[in-house]
Amino acid sequence: MHKRALYAHCMVRFTVLASGSKGNCSVVSGGQTRILVDAGLSCREMFRRMRLAGEDPATLDAIIITHEHSDHVSGLAVTARRLGIPVYITQGTHRAWVRWLSPRKQMTYAQWLEQCRQQAAARMAEVDPSPEDADTEEAETESSSPDTGGKPVAARASEADGENPQKDPARLPAVEYFSAGIPFQIGDIAVSPFTIPHDAADPVGFVFQAEGIRMAVATDLGYIPPNVKAQLKGADLLLLESNHDLEMLRDGPYPWSVKQRVLSRVGHLSNEATASYLEGDYDGQAAYVILAHLSESNNLPELARITAERALNGRASLLANRLLLAAQHEPLMPICF
Repeated sequence: MHKRALYAHCMVRFTVLASGSKGNCSVVSGGQTRILVDAGLSCREMFRRMRLAGEDPATLDAIIITHEHSDHVSGLAVTARRLGIPVYITQGTHRAWVRWLSPRKQMTYAQWLEQCRQQAAARMAEVDPSPEDADTEEAETESSSPDTGGKPVAARASEADGENPQKDPARLPAVEYFSAGIPFQIGDIAVSPFTIPHDAADPVGFVFQAEGIRMAVATDLGYIPPNVKAQLKGADLLLLESNHDLEMLRDGPYPWSVKQRVLSRVGHLSNEATASYLEGDYDGQAAYVILAHLSESNNLPELARITAERALNGRASLLANRLLLAAQHEPLMPICF
């Protein structure tokens, strides 16, 4: 049976396409809605991996971003433009991403956003010279954001598809702003974003809920604070960082400044820190625990697995949890509920 047909009956599905310092992206499916979580590979590679995992890129409804580091956004603009779908992102992350793409541009974020709006208005005026009609169309565009479950999205910026991406590499078909701590809806999937401690502008993790299934994503965080622990409770699927082995990192090839960053409270979770959470704070409710964002330089898959298994095996009630490892160079087969 073809993979796409095999997974077609799943009402809720979670597929890790890539996880690690060279690129991160996953697909969350619930009901009739498909969301790409981060876009850290090239558009072509993401599409290739989706097809390998039985996912159809054409069915994606939106992209949602955790933070602006390149291993989470390197394929964002091209993928969004190719599919013509909105990008959900915090305003702080969007601002940092735009500045990262255009570091030499002497323009503030507010000026850039206003320029985009003016360009969009000018293009609409070329299509229909009537100012009144143009104003009406723009108002309709602004009010036509996807269902937010009764909770307003903070802001929206729309841009036409015809602009040369070389002139504006940050051009996106549409941007939907959200804020950590304020749940919202994308189609059939409820999204609860929460703040995580990482050295980015406004980093977040997510809990996705559809058909009564909760899927939590928490990677790129230096430690697990109380707000994150609260969000991870009751998850049916938990994607959790297990980035490095402490001894391998300390003895490894990274410069001391990079080691300090990774070890800091806004860096990355070690195998030991993840195991400590699993042993002491994890509620054991997830049918699947996925260890993610493993470092290729400072970790080994078996080290991460053994450290986590010991933590879980220490609590007999958690033996039913299935432990999986997300990989950098190949997709994890879809998890169906």
